[in-house]
Amino acid sequence: MNSARSLGSYPAARPLTADQVTEFHAARLLLLLHLGSTSNRIDGLTKLAKLDFFVRYPEFFARAASYSGSGVALASSARVEAPMIRHHYGPWDPRYYQVLAYLEGRELVTVSKDRKAFVFTLTDNGISVARQLASNEAFQNLSAQIQAVKRIFGKKSGDTLKKLVYRIFDAEVAQLALGEAIQQ
Repeated sequence: MNSARSLGSYPAARPLTADQVTEFHAARLLLLLHLGSTSNRIDGLTKLAKLDFFVRYPEFFARAASYSGSGVALASSARVEAPMIRHHYGPWDPRYYQVLAYLEGRELVTVSKDRKAFVFTLTDNGISVARQLASNEAFQNLSAQIQAVKRIFGKKSGDTLKKLVYRIFDAEVAQLALGEAIQQ
């Protein structure tokens, strides 16, 4: 994964996807912490990953919302820009550690521990940046998707969300080999 600053030497003829840029993932996680949580924080990597899964896979989110009887959810036919992989606890992105360290190093997020769970909290500067992103037209669809995910699943625990994903998406997630990309 590259930082936008390091792309000066990237070959111009070689296609670059948003998935390859650290700041793309950082912006999504900032918005998730700001718009997808209460009090600008998410408790636990499992919860962060599962909320992020529903943000990144809008068709799966619509199915899960319908399954849980939670009403209408946003559904997009847009392709998944940043696929996740099947991990021990369901959908996962191995870049989380790098991106969260990137955000913490820029003093946008603090990472603390509460018993066994990591707690991710936006700093005042992180809130300011997240507000700027949320007001940017380029992030309107993502912001709307995050808010819909929060309405339907924001109060559920990471473990509850993990079990929901495995129950609804057996073939698409649970039956995949560890490390295999999840397709929508």
